[in-house]
Amino acid sequence: MRIPRIFTDLLLSCDTTVAIEGSAARHLSSALRMKVGQEITLFNGQGGEYAAELTEVGKNRVSAKVVEHRDIHRESALKLHLAIGVSRGERMDLIVQKATELGVTEITPLFTERTEVKLSGERLDKKIRHWQQVAISACEQCQRNLVPVINSPATPDQWLHLSGQNSDALKLVLHHRTEKRLSEHQAVSDVCLLVGPEGGLSDREIEAAIGNGFQPLALGPRVLRTETAPLAAISIIQSLWGDMG
Repeated sequence: MRIPRIFTDLLLSCDTTVAIEGSAARHLSSALRMKVGQEITLFNGQGGEYAAELTEVGKNRVSAKVVEHRDIHRESALKLHLAIGVSRGERMDLIVQKATELGVTEITPLFTERTEVKLSGERLDKKIRHWQQVAISACEQCQRNLVPVINSPATPDQWLHLSGQNSDALKLVLHHRTEKRLSEHQAVSDVCLLVGPEGGLSDREIEAAIGNGFQPLALGPRVLRTETAPLAAISIIQSLWGDMG
């Protein structure tokens, strides 16, 4: 059986025992039916991962002794920040999950002029926590040891102002009405990628992005859906300058 990987926000060090609770504990005890003495892998997003041995298995609580630190890194050398219009239903979950698997380092949800999702207050806070958990679960599955940051949602104008402080990044805005291709850019180590929601970014938002140093980018002759476009772009970017290929 594949050794399960579990994220924890606890401090990890060898020869200490940590408690795992909630859904992670239920997954280990009920879904996987693990027993005392079996091995799991723990990571906390601080670098590397830890081999641990189960010392207690209960329905809602599992304890494990940390036995070894493994200095393993599976991160791309490419820093990639995805800013994307919030989508309806499960589309946003899919984007967060797959973008995490593909190696993005940071995701900023955007409320654009054409965003149909309305979130605020407690509902917004709950959604941000949900997206962060989606990213954590994706890291557990794909064996990343660093979890991408899910930023608080912003408007495109707010995000463009913040991204303007990163002068070293190649800044790209997906825009099907252009002939510019990724292969025409020189190799980089830092990318900011802006993608609209269903219906795309408005002309004003695209012009604002270009005015802030973003370059328009097309992926081909077909218009891709909002959940397809960022994943296709990230894959190509990682193939050109990252760790895929």
